[in-house]
Amino acid sequence: MNLAALPRIVIEPAVRAALMEDLGLAGDVTSAAVIPEDHRSTVVMAARKRGVVAGLDAAELAFALVDPKISVTRHVRDGVSIRPGEVIATIEGPSRGILSGERTALNFLGHLSGIATVTAQIVGAIEGTKAAVVCTRKTTPGLRALEKYAVRAGGGMNHRFALHDAMLIKDNHVAIAGSVSEAIRRAKSAVGHMVKMEVEVDTLDQLREAMEAGVDAVLLDNMTPVLLREAVAIVAGRAITEASGGITPETAAAVAASGVDLLSLGWITHSAPTLDIGLDFVQI
Repeated sequence: MNLAALPRIVIEPAVRAALMEDLGLAGDVTSAAVIPEDHRSTVVMAARKRGVVAGLDAAELAFALVDPKISVTRHVRDGVSIRPGEVIATIEGPSRGILSGERTALNFLGHLSGIATVTAQIVGAIEGTKAAVVCTRKTTPGLRALEKYAVRAGGGMNHRFALHDAMLIKDNHVAIAGSVSEAIRRAKSAVGHMVKMEVEVDTLDQLREAMEAGVDAVLLDNMTPVLLREAVAIVAGRAITEASGGITPETAAAVAASGVDLLSLGWITHSAPTLDIGLDFVQI
């Protein structure tokens, strides 16, 4: 997998905000009271369940921002499948700093690994088809870049990142414009040639109207696999086809078998369960 790391400048604001939220104005008062300042420890982050790792950069940065003297040795990389009990990383350094950064590091690693894990499950469910799994803008505020990175770590792809980087004409735009074709006409008159355009359609008649007007992609919303096959035939390769709405691990294979190019799933970012990862002391 060719998984490019996120630049630190993208990750650091989120990690720094999480640490500030946890440490507050007084810091980790418990560790400061209980643990001698010069005490050092070696701990490991280990998987409690099977899954796919994502978020190691964020986890490592959480420790580094608390205390630069903490070192992290990775035993796996993002995008790799792990088994229960497998050691993900070893952390060594001042005990106070390790315990102060522990929860923030595990929060990021568990959350992002959970997203990567469910994404990988859907990718596996549609193996053998031409379809790819994509995420949406249904992300945690402030964590979009990280969550979309986790989707890529799980073998998925990203939809648009924000409102500004592509046009997606949705049902409410169509309702206000009066028709699919009128919404497309207005959109085309407002942007340059570098901006991609997709339109959401609920019916085959709307799809035919969109194809006549000309778009780069069509979002086929809440259509059954039977309707999706008809839609793919109507498009006939003239645009990217994206199925969306209510896709689950149980239905993904049937949706992908319809011949669509993309399966769009919001829940892989907004509802993915956290992957259980723990921090265990190996030397005190």
